[in-house]
Amino acid sequence: MQTIKCLVVDDEELARSLLAAYIEKVDFLELVGTAENPVEALQRMREETIDLLFLDIQMPEIKGTDFAKMVPTTTKIIFTTAYSEYALEGFELNALDYLLKPIAFDRFLNAVNKFQLPSEGRIHQDTLTVKSGYDLHKLRHSDIRYIESDGEYVIFHTLEKKVMSYQSLKSLEKSLPSSIFMRVHRSYIINKQLVNSLKGRSLLLSKDQIPVSDRYYEQVKKELF
Repeated sequence: MQTIKCLVVDDEELARSLLAAYIEKVDFLELVGTAENPVEALQRMREETIDLLFLDIQMPEIKGTDFAKMVPTTTKIIFTTAYSEYALEGFELNALDYLLKPIAFDRFLNAVNKFQLPSEGRIHQDTLTVKSGYDLHKLRHSDIRYIESDGEYVIFHTLEKKVMSYQSLKSLEKSLPSSIFMRVHRSYIINKQLVNSLKGRSLLLSKDQIPVSDRYYEQVKKELF
């Protein structure tokens, strides 16, 4: 089984320490770090891909349920809280599980065993689920023309529409099949199957012109032409 990279977000030090200790006991889990607030967590998630997020709900600055709407769909969430009334809201946000404090180790283990990495049973999946605000969009790989970075968001340009999602291009790149998608610029990932031509330092995808940076130019020529 592949290692699942975990991040714990909780404003209480004892809660963070307990979950960190539980994670260390499970051989297929890897503790990437802990954060006492969502701002810290966001920074960590932009630096490294997180597979599983243990997220407290009741925090001073941003509620965990609000922060969950900003988390990439590639990251699964297990909510942790002392308040059972948040359970319904947690599951409505498509959480993997909901742990009520104080958290027993057997209950923790039951929750993490629900997690599956994309390579375990979903490697042939040809769709991508994208979270945009409160909505979830299922996009077929073949329908995604290119993906554009826009600050802290990415925009999926499909054959029919545009979908904006709060995540980084760097973390998204790691979850996309390299047989279909390719990074060609700091701000762009393209669908290799839809490329028509290379003109100078730009790729043409139908009527769209996508810049190719010096860093990726030779690789683009080698793989696509």
